[in-house]
Amino acid sequence: MIDKVPVIILSGFLGSGKTTLLTKILEYYAKGRLRPAVIMNEVGDVNLDGQLVDETIPMREMLSGCICCTIRGDLGMEIRNLVMESSPDLILIEATGVANPLEIFEAVTEAALLVPIDIRTMISVVDAGHFLEWRRKGTGKTYHLIEDQIRCASLLLLNKADLVSAAERDESKRLMAEINPKASIHPTVHCEISEEALNQVLLENNRLCFEEAQQKDPCSHSAHHHDNEGHCEHHGGYDHNHSYDHVMVYTHYFDRPLDSTRFEQIISELPDNVYRAKGIFTEAETGERKMFQYAYRQLDIFHIKPQGSVQDVAVFLGEQFPKLELKRKLEAAL
Repeated sequence: MIDKVPVIILSGFLGSGKTTLLTKILEYYAKGRLRPAVIMNEVGDVNLDGQLVDETIPMREMLSGCICCTIRGDLGMEIRNLVMESSPDLILIEATGVANPLEIFEAVTEAALLVPIDIRTMISVVDAGHFLEWRRKGTGKTYHLIEDQIRCASLLLLNKADLVSAAERDESKRLMAEINPKASIHPTVHCEISEEALNQVLLENNRLCFEEAQQKDPCSHSAHHHDNEGHCEHHGGYDHNHSYDHVMVYTHYFDRPLDSTRFEQIISELPDNVYRAKGIFTEAETGERKMFQYAYRQLDIFHIKPQGSVQDVAVFLGEQFPKLELKRKLEAAL
C-alpha cells in the first residue's frame, strides 16, 4: 500500500475565521510534532493571511483565481511539489471564502492523479450572526454558497458565537443541522475548539458528504474566464453560476505611510457590501508596520513584522462597491 498524504480543506465565507482556525490547527499539530504544509488560495493577487503562518511551515500561495476554477489545474502540481520537497505529514488547504466546496472537492480529486493523497475532511467556519442575516433573506448567491459550505462539511464551527444571543445561537445550530444533519456543530469564539474534537475529525478518516451534496446541488462543467475585478464569466457549456461571479476584488498598493486615524475613519465608513478587507500598512506616526483585518463592520489592527519583503497593500472584497470612490479616499490618507 502506498502511503497517502492526508488533506484537510478549510472552507467558510469571507471573514468567518478560516485563517484563525488554520493557525489553531497548526499550533495543535506542532504539539504532536507533526509536519503540516499549507496551501492558501486568494482570488486577489496578494496573500496577506500567509503572514500569520509560521515561516518554518512549508506553504504555497495560489493567487488571482479560485482553485475550483481558473487555477484548478495548478493545484495538483502545487500539492505534488509540497510532497516531493517537504514530505509533510498532512496538507491543509485554506480555500478562498467565495469558493464552492463541491468544485474544490473536484479540483483536489484531480490532484490525486499526480500524487497519492487522501481527502480526510472539510471543516466549514460559519459566522454566527451573519449566517442568520443571510438565512432570513433566503435568496441570492451568497446565501446559497454558505449553504453549500455547510452541506459539504464533516465539522462545522459556528464561530463568533459570543456576538449573538443564546436564542440566536440555538436557532443557527438548528438551521445548520437541517442543512447538514451528519456534521458535528461546535459553537466557538475565535475558532477555539477542543483537542478532542480535532482528534476525532482530523485524525480519523471521516467520510465526506460529497456524493450526497453533489446529488442535491450538482455542478455542471463549463469554461470560464475572469476579468480584473474578480468576476467570473461563462463561455459555452452549462452556466452553473460559479461561486464568485458576483464578487469583486479591489487591491490598492500604498507607496507611502498612512495617517492611521484617517485610515481607520475610511474603514469605518465602508459600505455594507464590502464584506472583507485586509492589508498591511506603515503607520506615519510611528513608522511601524501594521496589519488590519476587517469583516462585517469589525476592524482589528495589530503590529506585525512581515516575513521577507512585503509591500504595503489593502485588499477589499464585496459585491459591486464603488471602487473609484474608495481609491480616492485611500490616496487622501497617505
